Amino acid sequence: MGTIDTSEFRKKLKIILEGQPWMIVENEFVKPGKGQAFNRTKFKNLLTGRVLDKTFKSGETFEEADVSTTNMQYLYNDGHSYSFMNTKNFEQVEIPREIMEDAAKWILENAVCEVSFWGDRVISVTPPTFVDLTVKYTEPAVRGDTANNVTKKATLETGAEIDVPLFIEAGMRLKIDTRTGEYLQRST
Repeated sequence: MGTIDTSEFRKKLKIILEGQPWMIVENEFVKPGKGQAFNRTKFKNLLTGRVLDKTFKSGETFEEADVSTTNMQYLYNDGHSYSFMNTKNFEQVEIPREIMEDAAKWILENAVCEVSFWGDRVISVTPPTFVDLTVKYTEPAVRGDTANNVTKKATLETGAEIDVPLFIEAGMRLKIDTRTGEYLQRST
C-alpha cells in the first residue's frame, strides 16, 4: 500500500500506527494563528478496539493499512471458533470466538457477513444490517399495562436479549437492526 500524509486524513481511513492497523474515527485540521498547522485525530485500533487521541504535525506521513473485506457465509460453530466460507472461491476460515464479539448473537447458519482481513488475519465480522429472528421466550403481557412505550425482554433464537413491545409473543419472527440491537417490526 502507499503512504498517506495528514492532509489526506478522513473518517474510516485505515493506517499503520505503532505496527498495527488503526481506523480514523474523527479528524480535525487545526491552523493556529501562530505556529505550525496540525491534525487532532481520534483512532480505533482494529485489532484490540482501543481508542486513541493523537495530534500530528501537518505533513507527517503514514503507511496505509492493507485492510480488505470479503462476503462470507456462516456455516457453524464448534464452541471455540466460527466457520465461514468465502462465497466466491469457497475457501473456509475459522474465526475465534473473541473476534466475533457481538456479531455472534445476530447470525444464524447460512447468514452472509462482511469479514475484514489485515493481511491473512481476520480482524472483524460485521453481520447483515437487518436480520429476521424468532422469539424463543418472553414474559406474557400483563393485562391493563398499556402505558406508552412499555417494553419487555425477549430472548431470540440466537440467544440475544432485546427489548420488545408488550404484544410480542414467543414464536413470532422479528426484524432486528444489528447495529443497535433494536426491534424494528414483526416479519412474516
